Amino acid sequence: MPAELDALERAADRTASPVGEGVAVWRAWGPRDGAPVVLLHGGSGSWAHWVRTIGPLAAAGRRVIVPDIPGFGDSAAPPDGHDADAMPRWLEPGLGMLVGDAPVDLVGFSFGGLVAGLWAAEWPRRARRLVIAGTPALDDHPAPRRRMRAWQGLPEGPERDAVHRHNLLQLMLAHPASADALAVAIQAINLPRDRLRRRRLYTTDILGRTIATLGCELCGIYGRLDVLFEHRHAAVERAFAAAPRLRSFEWIEDAGHWAAYERPAAFDAALARALGD
Repeated sequence: MPAELDALERAADRTASPVGEGVAVWRAWGPRDGAPVVLLHGGSGSWAHWVRTIGPLAAAGRRVIVPDIPGFGDSAAPPDGHDADAMPRWLEPGLGMLVGDAPVDLVGFSFGGLVAGLWAAEWPRRARRLVIAGTPALDDHPAPRRRMRAWQGLPEGPERDAVHRHNLLQLMLAHPASADALAVAIQAINLPRDRLRRRRLYTTDILGRTIATLGCELCGIYGRLDVLFEHRHAAVERAFAAAPRLRSFEWIEDAGHWAAYERPAAFDAALARALGD
């Protein structure tokens, strides 16, 4: 494990909650009496998607709670579903173990934003504020096809790492320099532990329909160079404008899909504005 990830892992308070016959693994940083913020990672990911966000939030006094969503990372797959709509019913009891009934700020990246939106709709008292970062499913426009390469079957080492780097630049990151050794290592750690291969809700308009009904405050943070929304910025803005309690929407300039990693200073500043009072 890279030193940066290892240091964060060692600093975390680790908890487990039931998921079927297994568990979901939760990590938390920052003062225990800090206002809780829950970060939900992207598809084929883990808590490590937030490697450059956790520290600034904890330093600002927040209690930063990051689960491995069931079916990813160290968490068992749910027995009753393979997509975002199955996740809230397993995450809600786990979060209750950590914070009781306290409202929290939910922040979701990509697949995690879809989970967060459905969670806020199903348990409206749980979500104090919802922040969605780079999540599709705002309308039924088909996602652009990317030239991804298969990494399965390749031995660990430079050849597989080169494929991971290629795929990161096809989907997650806009600039070659951003696909650095840490990004490739995170990709290499996360992908083999993705146990939910039949996800399809991201190709629908379920998030767009959901945020149009939410009672909590909503914020959006998207990378201007995100390939999922190329030439579709106006459509993204329209979807958020339909939310009854839209608080803010920001584009992170010069950032791709994984904006929190590619432009961490700009993303963290936008997130601080979204979460601030």
